[in-house]
Amino acid sequence: MTRLRAFWRGDLPLDEAFWTWTVLVGLAINLSAIIALLILLSLDRPWEALIAGYAFTVPYNIMAVIGTWRSAKRYQGPRVHADLARGASVILMTVLSLV
Repeated sequence: MTRLRAFWRGDLPLDEAFWTWTVLVGLAINLSAIIALLILLSLDRPWEALIAGYAFTVPYNIMAVIGTWRSAKRYQGPRVHADLARGASVILMTVLSLV
């Protein structure tokens, strides 16, 4: 839980914030939610599917963008890396939120 809190605050290195928390964890959470959504839809439970599909993913996706953005702000390397991480996190999390 402390790593998640550090991610939210932007205290993690940019590479960990982006690759671990935004890409890997974000994809795992979103893929799990899509699977749950499809299973619930096949069981004709649309309201539960809606909740399973968006109740955890959208808040996490917002947190991933904010955590990456904050880590990018503190990044000491080339500015282009920070800007690319910001842009990629916004695009990735937006697409995953809409799927």
